[in-house]
Parts: sequence; C-alpha cells; structure tokens
Amino acid sequence: MLPIKRLSLDDAEVLLAVVPAKLIEMGVSTLFADSDESGNLIAFSGMDGAKVRSMNATNDKSFTAAGIRHGIDALAEANQPDRPAYGIVPTPDERTFTIVDGRPVLIAGDIVESNAVSTGTPAQDLEVAGAGLQKFVKKANTNHLVRSVL
Repeated sequence: MLPIKRLSLDDAEVLLAVVPAKLIEMGVSTLFADSDESGNLIAFSGMDGAKVRSMNATNDKSFTAAGIRHGIDALAEANQPDRPAYGIVPTPDERTFTIVDGRPVLIAGDIVESNAVSTGTPAQDLEVAGAGLQKFVKKANTNHLVRSVL
C-alpha cells in the first residue's frame, strides 16, 4: 500500500478563509477551488459577484495543477510557438487548462493539494492563492516543509 498525504477539509478551509479578506482588500470578487493530490475537489468558495461561468474553470485549473505537478504558468509558458509543449489542447474531458494560476502545494516533497483562483487577472489570482498558502504555513507551523510549485 502507498501512504497518501493530503490536506483535510479543515486545512482547506484555512486556505479558503483568506480569500475573501484578500479579495476585499483588492476589490475583486472571485472563486477559489482546492483539490487533493489527484485533482479531486476538497473545497470550493465563491464570493458574491464572482463570474458564475468561471466555476468549472476554477476547479479545472486546480485539477490541472495537481495533474502536471507544476504551476499552470509552467505549462502556459511551454505552450507557446517555438516552445516544447506548443499545441497542447484540452484533454478529451476538456479539463486541462493553460491559463496561469493553478498551483500544487507540496509538503516534504509530496503534493498534498492544489488550488486555483478565478475571475481576477492572472496576477491577482496568483496573489490571492499565495496569500492562502502563507496563512496555511503560519497555522501549520511547517514553513520548512511547505512550498508551492510556481
């Protein structure tokens, strides 16, 4: 048997709790998805005024980050003309995203979750997701073990 490390719902809620405060500070309404190491949804949060059509996209960004084991920005960068992954298109289930902001989170080298934010700009989405991770690291007191793949 393989041991699997993943965040609990309580851990995911720590990440989700940061999102509204950070977004109110930024003046953006958004959606936040938190998935386990396999890309299965753990928790989802949406603010009033967020773009409803972005719900699936947010979940799929988190799914993609877990699946490729890297931040989506790495895939987006590689999927440009004259780059090694140019031409990557969505998988048959259309869940693979190349829009920046989904990222996996590792603890002691193991992916334990991935998260994504949608409806702001890519830079805003990354900033919000990063704020959630920082809050989780402070709560878990595991700064030396936790890192996000960017």
